[in-house]
Amino acid sequence: MTAENPNPSGLSAKVDKKRKRQAEESSKQGPGAVSGSNVEGPSKKKPNHGKPKPNKKGGKDKKDKKDKSAQNATPQEQRDTKQTETKGSIDEAIGKMDGRLFADHFLQKAKRHNKELSAVELSDLSVPDSSFLDTSSFESARQLDQLPAFLKAFSPKGSDLSKSSEEKGTPHTIVVSPSGLRAADVCRALRTFQTKESPIGKLFAKHIKLEEAKQFLERSRVAVGAGTPARISDLIGTGSLKLNELKRIVIDGSYVDQKKRGIFDMKETHLPLLQLLTRSELRERYGADEKRIQILVF
Repeated sequence: MTAENPNPSGLSAKVDKKRKRQAEESSKQGPGAVSGSNVEGPSKKKPNHGKPKPNKKGGKDKKDKKDKSAQNATPQEQRDTKQTETKGSIDEAIGKMDGRLFADHFLQKAKRHNKELSAVELSDLSVPDSSFLDTSSFESARQLDQLPAFLKAFSPKGSDLSKSSEEKGTPHTIVVSPSGLRAADVCRALRTFQTKESPIGKLFAKHIKLEEAKQFLERSRVAVGAGTPARISDLIGTGSLKLNELKRIVIDGSYVDQKKRGIFDMKETHLPLLQLLTRSELRERYGADEKRIQILVF
């Protein structure tokens, strides 16, 4: 018989060493370990199954509540919420007032904002009932995209609101807003009445110096202008903004900002508005037979 080789081959020695090492590792990891593997035992952590985690206080996540509320809202509520979050909202009560109510509304706000004024001074700031045109018949919501339709509804039948006077800086319609930013939005909404020869007049101070506004009016024909009370008064005072052909002053009254303030609710806008409306060159034409000016509240 051939004697058995007492020394195993190199390959057999490597296999024996690997098995010995795996056996030692298995004994160290305990009975839960898998032989020849680094896999750990079963985790004690419970599966999530895709459920949202509660917050630290144990309540529902605020974002989930908000999302659920938005899903349950009606389309109209969603539109109203979006509008309020971005640029403001609408005071629907304004559109239901007639001339008598508006005159009283203006006076009551003047008393509230200017308690230091005497009875005579308040009387000078009062706007007569006859100056207001009743617009309560306008059924659409008084949102900015409806402003052109509003102007058409209360203009003489067949009139062309884009037609301007040959005289420079002589609009037939002026829209008065509470701020420069809002007035800029109004200008964009009124572009339907803009022509190459007659751009919409920007009568507000936001990014526009008084001298620049004067130069614009002195060289441009303007059918419709939009601005703020103080800047409009300044331009009238300089003679750049002419009132010869003015037929209507539209007050941007239904709009309220994110703080629920409209043009009537802030002293810094309401007093300049009254001072504009009660200028002598305007007051004498309220209710007049010729060159009559009417106030419309949008």
